[in-house]
Amino acid sequence: MQIEVWSDFACPFCYIGKRRLEAALENFEHRDHIDVHYRSFELDPTAKKDYGHDVHDMLATKYGMTREKAIEMNVNLVQQASTVGLQFNFDTLVLTNTFDAHRLSHFAGHHGKRNEMTEILLRAYFTDSKHLGDRDTLLDLAAEIGLDREEAAEALDSDRFTGAVRDEEREANDLGIRGVPFYVVNRKYAISGAQSPETFLQALNQAWEDANPSKLVNAGGDAGVCTDDGCVIDSGSVNADAKTK
Repeated sequence: MQIEVWSDFACPFCYIGKRRLEAALENFEHRDHIDVHYRSFELDPTAKKDYGHDVHDMLATKYGMTREKAIEMNVNLVQQASTVGLQFNFDTLVLTNTFDAHRLSHFAGHHGKRNEMTEILLRAYFTDSKHLGDRDTLLDLAAEIGLDREEAAEALDSDRFTGAVRDEEREANDLGIRGVPFYVVNRKYAISGAQSPETFLQALNQAWEDANPSKLVNAGGDAGVCTDDGCVIDSGSVNADAKTK
């Protein structure tokens, strides 16, 4: 069974949702038959590489609130993150454009390590306050998971994987995805947002049952059926003796 996750590395709920999905999978009976695939989504494709202000000021300007209110919102997010074992450091978070980070994730995927790269990039942004728009920082992160630094540099210095990022973003648009995290299970069930582990688990069980039904559902009743005990017809039943008369 396949789970596709559209997310952005600058999205706090994408990291929180990742942990909640993982918690659900720990309690899912068929977790060994699940493939999780991360997909690219940029919350702000027009974002700059470098900013002269912090995330608190960014939120205050974007949503027309005071800096104090923005800090309060981020404190709430820190608390939510802590419930799933994550540490968010908004005071030192480095705002940037995540496009190259998405390209790097596709490069990692080319080597079978996209999920691992996704985790490293989220940790780098929210916990370690790394600059995900900085080329050397991205190369360091690639090397951290065993990828060849020079090959990663060649990928980032070219247009390689640019089309792959854009293709997944277009696909998200075609699917009507307007916010992340967004989860698609077997291309049939959609889950929007960092839902609770219980909600994820319910959706997984429903999708599994749909794909692997354990029993048939009788949609037409029992009329016109014969068993060893007799036959059932539209107007009633006929017992076994009646079958031979």
